[in-house]
Parts: sequence; C-alpha cells; structure tokens
Amino acid sequence: MSDNLFSSKRVIIVGSYIIERAIASNLLKKGCSVTVVSDDINDAERLAEIKGMNVINGDGIMRSTLEDASIDKADILISATESDEKNLTIAEIGKKFYGVKKTIALLEDGNKSSFFYKMGVDRVISPLNMLSSIMEEESLKENISSHIPEGLILNEIVIHKGSSLINKKLWELNLPKEIIICCILRGDKNLIPRGNTTVLENDVLLVLSSDKDILDSLASSASI
Repeated sequence: MSDNLFSSKRVIIVGSYIIERAIASNLLKKGCSVTVVSDDINDAERLAEIKGMNVINGDGIMRSTLEDASIDKADILISATESDEKNLTIAEIGKKFYGVKKTIALLEDGNKSSFFYKMGVDRVISPLNMLSSIMEEESLKENISSHIPEGLILNEIVIHKGSSLINKKLWELNLPKEIIICCILRGDKNLIPRGNTTVLENDVLLVLSSDKDILDSLASSASI
C-alpha cells in the first residue's frame, strides 16, 4: 500500500486486534485519520491507548456501527477480519450504501479473488496469492537470467514515489537504445511492456542493458 494512496485520507479499519494495530499505526504515521472498529471491548480499550486513534466498539458488519465510525465520510474502508464472508459483506456495505471510494478486503481463500472483484471490492489482499505471485516473479527472473547473452546485465528497477517516470508511457521516456525493458511486475501481475504502457508508482521494471552507467542513471530517475 503506497503513501500516495493513503496520505491525508480518512480510513476505517474493521478487523482483529493485531491486524488493526499494525495497519492503523502505519497509517497514522502517514498522516491519515484512522478509525478502527472492534467488537471486543478489551481490544478496543488497548487500541484507544494509541495516540491519534479513533476507536469504535461494535460489530463492523452492522451499519449502525459503521455509521458511528462516520463511514459516510471515509475515503478508504479496510475489512480485515478472520472471515472472508464478513470481509466481503463489510466492503459491499461501504461501497453500496455509503459510496466509499476505496474498499480493501483481506481474503484467506485466494481462489475467491475474482469473485470479490466481481462483487465490487476495489482491492483484494490474499496472502496466498501474494506468495504465489512472488514465486512466479522469482521464476520469471531466473528464466530471463538463464537466457541472457554474455555481456548483458539484468537489473530490477523499482519506481518509487516522486519519480519523474510515474504516469509516463514507455515511449515518452526516450530510453537509450542500450536499454530493453523485458517485463513490468505490477502487484500480482507480470506485464509485457508496450510503447503505450504507463509506468506507475511501485512498478518493478526488469531492465536489460550492456551499459551499467545507463542502468544506474535509469535507477536514479526511478528513485527521484
């Protein structure tokens, strides 16, 4: 989750104590207004001890509880309970009844991802799918590396927040002829780059070149 996405946003989190504490603490540091909803009074009291945290004690699947959390003013709703069904329901309530712009749901069963998206969830986070994606990316990089001719270098370039490359199409980058972008890793997707492909924040470019200085220059642009 990028700083761009969450900075200065009003976020509601419904979930277990450990997840809520971890996510909320991180978002508070980014300057967000964070409200957590907990159905356990003891957990609610512990969360309330965190400076800047807004806490609502109640069942997050109930509209009345979400209204107490000012869901009508929320920019982002994160449903991260231990139940996939409950997470979907909470996200649907936020989207359909209160028009929350961004709904994010935790998903244990990665096979349900497409269904969650079909039901209107904006972002699905599945630990299983994330692990599978990482393994696929590693396999892809190893496969590319094994076919690289001698003298060429394969490098990973991460597009950081603030980079001058963000929101530019590849053809607009005016890359030197010594540079070849083999693949773009974006979330759980591996994209084949085209001239009209737009570079986004947090993209990982797999770049091939024979010139280390050119690679270093591109990596510098990705970080600025």
